[in-house]
Amino acid sequence: MAKTIIKKLAQKEIKKPKKSKINYTFWLFLLPALFAFSMVIIIPFFIGLYYSFTDWNASGSAVNWTGINNYYILFTQSTQFTYSLLITVIYSVFNIFLLNAVSFSLALLVTRNLKFQNIYRVGFFLPNLVGGLILGYLWKFIFNNAAVALFANFGVQISSMLISRDTAILAISLTWAWQYAGYIMMIYVTAIQNIPQELIEAAQIDGATAWNRLRAITLPMVAPAFTVTIFLTLINSFKQFDVNYSLTNGGPATIFNGINIWGTKLISMQIYDTWASQRLPSLAQAQAIIFFLFLTVISIAQVRFSKKQEIES
Repeated sequence: MAKTIIKKLAQKEIKKPKKSKINYTFWLFLLPALFAFSMVIIIPFFIGLYYSFTDWNASGSAVNWTGINNYYILFTQSTQFTYSLLITVIYSVFNIFLLNAVSFSLALLVTRNLKFQNIYRVGFFLPNLVGGLILGYLWKFIFNNAAVALFANFGVQISSMLISRDTAILAISLTWAWQYAGYIMMIYVTAIQNIPQELIEAAQIDGATAWNRLRAITLPMVAPAFTVTIFLTLINSFKQFDVNYSLTNGGPATIFNGINIWGTKLISMQIYDTWASQRLPSLAQAQAIIFFLFLTVISIAQVRFSKKQEIES
C-alpha cells in the first residue's frame, strides 16, 4: 500500500506542467503602442541607417550606395562636427554637476518644515512648463539688455554673456538649469520623503549634526534617485537643441584647429544644420547614427557606474 502511494506521488512530481495560455488581451492592448513605436522609432532608425551609407539628397533622385564615405568625411574633414561633439561633452558634464547640485539643494529646502513649502515647490517647477524656444528668446533679452542695463544703474559696465564662446556656453547651461531644475527637484523630493523618519530622529538623539545626517543618511538613501537624475540630465544635455537654437543660434564664432567655426553649436544643432542649411541629409544621417551610438555607450556606462555606487553606499 505504501509503495503504491509513493509511486503515485512520484508520478505527480514528474508530470509535466500545463502550458500557460497566451494572454491575447494583453497583446491586443499592447499592439497599438508597439505599432506606433515601430512606425515612429524602429523603422525610421533603420531607414536612416541605410541612408547614412548612401548619397541620398532627399530630392527624389536615384540613391547610390557609397559605403562608409559619409563617416570618413565626418572623421577626417568635418572640423565642425568634431568640435560640436567635443563641446557637447563638456557642456553635458558641466550640466550634470550644476543641475543636480541646484536641484538637490532645492529639494532639501522644500522638504524642511517651512511655511508655504508647497508654493515654493510649484514656483520652482513652473519654469519647466515654459517651451525651450520661448525660454531661449526670453533669456537672450535678459543677457543682452536687462542684465547689462541693471548693472549700468550701479555704475558697472558689463558685456553680454553671449558675446564670448565660453560665457555663451555658460549662459546656455544657466538657462537650461533654470528651466529643468524644478523637474529634477521633484524626483529628489520624492526620494527624501521616503527616508524613514526613525533614522533621522535616531541620528538627532545621538547628536549628529545636519551635515553628518546629510552625509551618512540622506545621500546613501537617495542614491537610486541620483542614478535616475544623472541619467536624465546626461541624455537631455546631449540632446539640447531648442535653447541652443533660440539663445545663441550656434554663435559666436571661434577658432578650432585653425578653422573658424561656430562656437556654441551643440551636436543636435549641428545635425539639424547639416540637413537644413547645408542640404546634406545623408551626411546628417551619419552624424545622427554616430551620436546615437556615442550616447548609448555613455548612458550604459553611467547607469552601470551609478548602480555600482548604490551597492557600495
